[in-house]
Amino acid sequence: MKRFSTLLALIIISLIIFTFSACAQEGGEEIKVFVDGLPVFTDVQPVIQNGRTLVPFRTIAEALNIKVSWDSAAQTVEASDDETLVRLQIDNKNAWRNGEVVPLDVPPVIIAGRTLIPLRFFSEAFNCNVLWDADTYRVDIMPYPKEMNVIGFYALGDSKTSSWTNLFRKAYPETGTGNTDVVDELALGWYSLDERGNLLTWSKTGWQRPAGWENVLRAAEEYSLKTEMTVHATDRYGTLSSLLAAKAASAGLIEALAEEAALYGGVNLNFEEFGYTGSSEFSNDLINKRQLLNEFVRRLSVELKTAGKSLTLTIHPPNSVYRGYDYEVLGEIADRIIIMAYDYGPKPEPLNLVAQAAEMAGEVVPPHKLILGICAPYETAESIVGKIGIARRFNLQGVAIWRLGLVTPEMWQRLRVNTL
Repeated sequence: MKRFSTLLALIIISLIIFTFSACAQEGGEEIKVFVDGLPVFTDVQPVIQNGRTLVPFRTIAEALNIKVSWDSAAQTVEASDDETLVRLQIDNKNAWRNGEVVPLDVPPVIIAGRTLIPLRFFSEAFNCNVLWDADTYRVDIMPYPKEMNVIGFYALGDSKTSSWTNLFRKAYPETGTGNTDVVDELALGWYSLDERGNLLTWSKTGWQRPAGWENVLRAAEEYSLKTEMTVHATDRYGTLSSLLAAKAASAGLIEALAEEAALYGGVNLNFEEFGYTGSSEFSNDLINKRQLLNEFVRRLSVELKTAGKSLTLTIHPPNSVYRGYDYEVLGEIADRIIIMAYDYGPKPEPLNLVAQAAEMAGEVVPPHKLILGICAPYETAESIVGKIGIARRFNLQGVAIWRLGLVTPEMWQRLRVNTL
């Protein structure tokens, strides 16, 4: 019943699109195409034929991670994902979806060496929702929501930015389903450390374990939310560099982390501002920093795996000024990496830089071990859709939101629609 309703809605929406598209073509306006909130750049513009919108198939299909092949002799194109196989032939008003014939209003055509196909067929074949904005001549193609892992950073706030209230939609200590249907895991930002390797539950940066923290763990268990203890530290004043270089201190910290992790499902190391450099060159100092961090993470991983605990790293992206993170090695050691793809300057965060971060990380780390970090106060309900789209486009495991307490109701709704 749900699939029938979706299909009926798609047909109605598509009819609306085609009507407005014809007007757009007559007015000479350029039709802009977005997939998952991200612009799709093509060397051939969408066109109108007989009142129907045709779009570049290969470019859009690849944006949706749909495989495409072309048979020049038969003039056919095939596209497939895990559930659907589509075949079209140039100038043929019949297409095939999983072997069944589907009549087309207009056939595929070749323009400037590119195959363009009817948007209506595309939307129905791959279960996409398609929206048309008549004011901006914009087509939004939204794929059927893909379930993604969502991590919420839980940190100390005030009465207006309470992580508890934002998550459970109840005043502490009461609980409710609230937004727990969206969040899968909690990264509990309660710990810090010093250069001597002491694990701290209070720090000047505001990272501290709140009174009644045990209630958070009980509530997380009640709503089947996984937990990791998150340890925050920066190298702004050389804290991390000093700690990692001191074998006794780092060994003591590993022991303390392994012991404290017994209360949680694992450890999340949020090591920031490590290996700052204004140059693309790798100095001996930077190489040494990378090796020290790699070795620390490797030793910690061994201890945690022995106890059946997970290890997550929350670190700056590979296209940041902090180059102390060897993504390839760290990706082999840790269970996953949260890419802090923010603090680039402009707000909301620029899509091109966030996408570049995801792409660069995915070149050396298996995508299923990567999670895209999103800083909620830097985004809007509209812009967060594009960030989720980047995680989807690069096949990442999911997204991590900094932080609970700062996620607006509108953002929650966009997360709910696009990740469940």
